[in-house]
Amino acid sequence: MRLETSELILQDHIEEVGMPQQTIENASIIYNLPFNDLIFRAQTVHRANFDPNAIQMSRLLSIKTGGCPEDCGYCSQSAHYPTGLKASKLMEVERVLAEARKAKEAGATRYCMGAAWRSPKDRDMDQVVAMVHGVKALGMETCMTLGMLTPAQSASLADAGLDYYNHNVDTSERFYSEIIGTRSFADRLETLSNVRDAGIKVCAGGILGMGETVEDRISMLVTLANLPVPPESVPINMLIPIPGSKLANAEPVDPIDFVRTIALARILMPMSHVRLSAGRTEMSDEMQALCFFAGANSIFVGDTLLTADNPGEDHDGALFRRLGLRPMELEPAR
Repeated sequence: MRLETSELILQDHIEEVGMPQQTIENASIIYNLPFNDLIFRAQTVHRANFDPNAIQMSRLLSIKTGGCPEDCGYCSQSAHYPTGLKASKLMEVERVLAEARKAKEAGATRYCMGAAWRSPKDRDMDQVVAMVHGVKALGMETCMTLGMLTPAQSASLADAGLDYYNHNVDTSERFYSEIIGTRSFADRLETLSNVRDAGIKVCAGGILGMGETVEDRISMLVTLANLPVPPESVPINMLIPIPGSKLANAEPVDPIDFVRTIALARILMPMSHVRLSAGRTEMSDEMQALCFFAGANSIFVGDTLLTADNPGEDHDGALFRRLGLRPMELEPAR
């Protein structure tokens, strides 16, 4: 059977060992394959690296909500916009651990803690480190998202045993300044470098539906794939328009375009967990099923996702049963 040029390029990409730097041109060819070909290729890559019917389950808790000095146009927690969200103080360690125990009992293997900060203050680090120690003691993977980190703060979290640090690039470098003005794209990459240098695994992805082009989405994924080590976790969010925010009236993402982006993420980053993150409440079961077929293999569980709604465990459990999916087991520590 004769392969088209685009299929040959993709086949070479899949079969190579030690893949070279990705290009936007090559990624665009992959993204624009006929839909059936794209999904088949993504599923092929997925099966080569993961159990195709196992989904990694994470739980996300806001440990410090609202009042953030950043002006991220999508965020309910930014102090720049009248979203009506009241700011809170950093949660007590024992309360965080109590919530982590509940998450573990509900099947989550990774516990993610997020604080609405530009960057953590040194006076807060002891409390944050205690949270990491406590969640690790429960036998769960730990993840935090606290804003920008210095090398010293990254080292402190690494010494505490933090497994993952989340710091999304959000969108392409070209479009970034349209969404955020209080920190640069380079600032984002610097924090990812600090985290990686400290020995912490990286969780970094972006948001679809902020007014960006398809080319911006492709560029974002190419940036992540071309990091010295691609992120171990790649969350792909669908914008939840927040009343009062800059993007309150953003146009919704086309579902097929969203699935294409998931497939491209899987192909460009074969060993990464690709996570369906914010926006799942607006996705049909059929759309989520297509995303899993395209290579998504991680979700957040629980009724809330920081400050946004999220499908509850009952809904996710019913969907998993319909699709024959099961929670991914936590790999034993080495």
